[in-house]
Parts: sequence; structure tokens; C-alpha cells
Amino acid sequence: MGVKNLWDILESCKKTLPLHHLQNKRVCIDLSCWMVQLQNASKSHFCMKEKVYLKGLFHRIRALIALNCSLIFVTDGSIPAIKLATYRRRLNSGSEVTHNESNLQKLTSLRRNMGSEFSCMVKEAKVLGMALGIPCLDGIEEAEAQCALLNSESLCDGCFTSDSDIFLFGARTVYRDICLGDGGNVICYEMADVERQLGYGRNSLITLALMLGSDYSQGVYGLGPESACQIVKSVGDKVVLQKIASEGLSFVLKKKGSKKQGTLSKCNNKENSLDQEMNVNGSEYNLLRDDQLLQVINAYLKPKCHSADSDAVHRTLAQYPFQRAKLQQICSQFFEWPAEKTDEYILPKIAERNLRRFCNLRSTSSNLGLKLPLHKLPVKCPLSGVIKHRKVQGRDCYEVSWEEVDGLKTSVVPADLVESACPEKIVEFEEKRAHGNQEKLRKPRPKKSEKGSSLAEIDLKLQKLLHDIDMGSSAAVHDASSMVVISGNQTAATKVNQENQHPWLDPMSSAKCSDDIPWSQVGPSTTKSEVIDLLSPSPLRQPRAVSKFTQSNGQGIDVIDLSESETDVSPEHEKKARELRLFLASIKDDMF
Repeated sequence: MGVKNLWDILESCKKTLPLHHLQNKRVCIDLSCWMVQLQNASKSHFCMKEKVYLKGLFHRIRALIALNCSLIFVTDGSIPAIKLATYRRRLNSGSEVTHNESNLQKLTSLRRNMGSEFSCMVKEAKVLGMALGIPCLDGIEEAEAQCALLNSESLCDGCFTSDSDIFLFGARTVYRDICLGDGGNVICYEMADVERQLGYGRNSLITLALMLGSDYSQGVYGLGPESACQIVKSVGDKVVLQKIASEGLSFVLKKKGSKKQGTLSKCNNKENSLDQEMNVNGSEYNLLRDDQLLQVINAYLKPKCHSADSDAVHRTLAQYPFQRAKLQQICSQFFEWPAEKTDEYILPKIAERNLRRFCNLRSTSSNLGLKLPLHKLPVKCPLSGVIKHRKVQGRDCYEVSWEEVDGLKTSVVPADLVESACPEKIVEFEEKRAHGNQEKLRKPRPKKSEKGSSLAEIDLKLQKLLHDIDMGSSAAVHDASSMVVISGNQTAATKVNQENQHPWLDPMSSAKCSDDIPWSQVGPSTTKSEVIDLLSPSPLRQPRAVSKFTQSNGQGIDVIDLSESETDVSPEHEKKARELRLFLASIKDDMF
């Protein structure tokens, strides 16, 4: 919870920043606060069974990984002795503080129930984080106190928590909430803004906690935030804690009483009512004794934490690797995801993080005066090349290919990142694209001399082709060795020679036919016969003449004579010739 009404007091200092603000930063995360936020978003039994809270944590982490934002999980340790009364009150085990609990010096911290449902949720989150390369620091007592120490010692750039008392522990930059929708944003509070705009330092905030109530004290009964703020401002940040140490909270009652006295005098109320409220030992206000006040103040100023130079902190600040196989196993166990789905979610983010780290290396080298070209850098660029330009939610991006990122081939990254990390790849991409556009738009044109000769050659070929068509239309030209033989005793006998030779190109073929076969001219055959032309696609034509020769056994055979003197042209031949001429003419127009 933190300090009552403190977030409302600091409302004017709240800033909503884009998620990109966390790029290249290291932040500590109060893991319990994140799990409470995610649990509240999915309280149903189904959501708990499906571990929706853990999926939400996974998507938060992957969004920050893509920004090269280094995360440190911090968990709560034992419950501080000074917080036991508040802790038990929250568990509804008692609404009043017992006599033993009021003697804080005799109490010790209490170990948390690590077997509770919430503790198991935190353990699952830690396992998921370790697979993603996120270290976890187990606090001695309060997690927000440990985060504040790391932030105040400049070991991290900010802290994620919803407990407002983190400012009292010394934090300088606090992120209260994170949103991943619409590009993502974070709610940020800077202690510098609180000091400048409101005039409250760390001492003032501790005093407000004593007045308004916190995890460590119940505050002054009947004192609201506006009155408390006015009292703190009237005293000043530098001396307010010294005044409390010397006078206790009696000065608070005096100021409150003086304010009420003016109000009561105007209303003509009895003065004894004011005297009753001015009782400095008044149990009505639930005031802490001076020794208890000092214990609360010391709990904020000197919390039990791992020191900045401790081994636990050094181990946490080390860089841990991403464990792909372990993550696939965890996602399969918790979410029932196949390995391919897990890779699809996380590998593009890991690749983008690697590119940002490479960008930081080039930037650092450039700041040191070492402007090395891409191929001379000691670290190889993880980006292989740019494939094409893309628009993602109105943002300029590039689809790129990767060198070696656990089998990832392509993904989409912001255009400004590519421009910063490896502008040479963009230049290479633009050159290829320009060259490709020129090839598409520009057709090769022959020179005038070559154009004239090629026109003459094409025209000659077209004329020859048309001549062949005309010849084929006026005469059925067949292969010299292709003929159809019809016998009086047979239905049909076909003798076909498969050689593609014309009789006028092979004189030996025609000579052989004339020498071996005795021909005699006869009249038209009285037998109705059909000629099957196996080689030419021309329509069937009726025979004009029949030749007869006698075999060695004395049997006569009728042979159809295909004369070249035939000049009849069928309508189909004329139609085909006309279509072919038009087609060739269109080709000639398109080419020239």
C-alpha cells in the first residue's frame, strides 16, 4: 500500500511517457506488485487455471526486451517487525494492536508463507524470468526498499512498483504502471519534480507518512492530506524530522488545534472542546510514543537491504543469457504452447535487442572518435540485409533478414533503429531497389544499324513463313515416305515412314520409289476409300488420281497419288492463314 493518499498528493508530478522511454535502461521490478496487478486483471478461476497472469508477465517482458531494457526482479523477504500489526490486520486476524505488538523492540521479522498461492505465483514468475535471462534478487525484507537502494546508488535507472513508500526509502525515479496497448506507455514519477513543484523532500514524505498513516503507522486520526501538507510545508523539509524527534507529533496537534480554534471562535463553540483535542497524550489520535516514532523513521531511512557492494547485488548486475530450450519447456508446461509459437513470440524481440546493443556499440565508438566502417567493427552486425519497407501502426519499419539468431530468418524492426545501427544496409537496399526499378521500366532498345538489319531479317522470315502457309494451303504436302495403302482384300493398311524428310529434299528417296515400284496410270477407283494424313494438320482432301502396281505375288494394290498440281483451297485454310497474318503483324507492331 505505502503511504495513504500519497499518490493523490503527487498527482501533479505524474508523467505519461512512451514505452520507448525505457530503451537501453536498467530497471528494478518489485515483482510482488507486478503479480498483484496482473492477478487483479484476471481474478476468475478460468484465468487462474490458464495462468493468464503469467502470460501477461511474459508479454510485458518481451516488450521491454525488444527495447534492450535490462530488468532485475526483486522479491520480498521477511516481514519487518514494525509491519506485523499492519500485516495481521490485512489478514483479518485482528483489528487491534496487542500490547506485545506495541512494544516494537521485542518483535522480530516474520518469515513469509512460501507455500501460499501467491508465493507460488511469484516462484513461477522467477522461473520464467530466469529463462529469459532476467536475474532475481531476493530482498532481506521489503522489496521496494531494495529497489530504492539500487536506484539511489545509481545501479539502476528506475523502479517499477505501486507502493508509494518507495520514495521514503530513497528512490529517485519510480514507474507506477505500464501499458502495452497503442504503442505502450509508462506512468513515471521523478523525485526531482516532487522537490521542485511541491517542495517535498524525503524528510517531508516521511513526515506525511507519520501523519497520514502507512504500513508502519496508523497516522493521526482526523488529519486529512491537505492539512498535513500545509503543516509540513510550514516547517520545512530540512528540519521537520528534527522537530518530530524533539517534540513528537504534538506540534501537529497544536497546529491543527490552532486552526480549529479560529473556526470554533467564529462559531461561538465552547472552549473546553478544544482543550480536549489538545491532549498531547490523547488516545483519540492513536499517537506513537517518541521511541516508536524514531523506529518508524529509522525503518525508512535505514531499511534492511543488501548493500550496493554485496555479492548478492554483484551477481544480480551480471548479464544472464537467454535460454531458448528452457523457455520452450516452460511455455509448453504453463501455456501448452508448441516450440514454434514460443519462438515466434520471443525470437524477433531477442534479435531487435541484439541490434540495439550493436547500435550502442557503434554510437560509443563514434563518440570516442572511432568511426569504423561496418566490416571493420570487432562485433559482427546481426542484421544481414533489408528486404523491404513496411508500415506498422503508422510507424516506418523495415523487414530485415538476420545472420544467426537461433534460426530466425526475418522480422520487422523500426526504421530509425536500422538507420542508427547500420545505415550501410539501407543504402545497399535502396541501390538494389533503384536498379530493379530501372530494369522494369527500361526495355533494351537496339541501335539504329542493328535495328535496320534485324527488321530486314524478321521481315524475310515472315515472308518465308507466309509463303510456306500459302504452299500448304494450295497443295497437301506430305513426307515422301508417308502414304496410305488400300488393298482390295484388306480394310486399311498403312505404311508410314517416320523420317521427317520431303521428297524434293531427298532425291534418293524419290529415285528409290520410282525404281522399286512399277507404276501404271489407271482411272478413278471404283472403291470408296478414305485417305488419312498422319503428318499434316490440314483438312482431309479427296484423291484426284489412283496409281496401280503389281506385287511379286501378282496381287494388285491401289495407291493414292498426291499430285502437286492441286490448287483447291478450303475455307479453313484461308481462315488459318488470315489469322496467322494478323497475329504476326501484331507481333511486329509490338516489337517496333
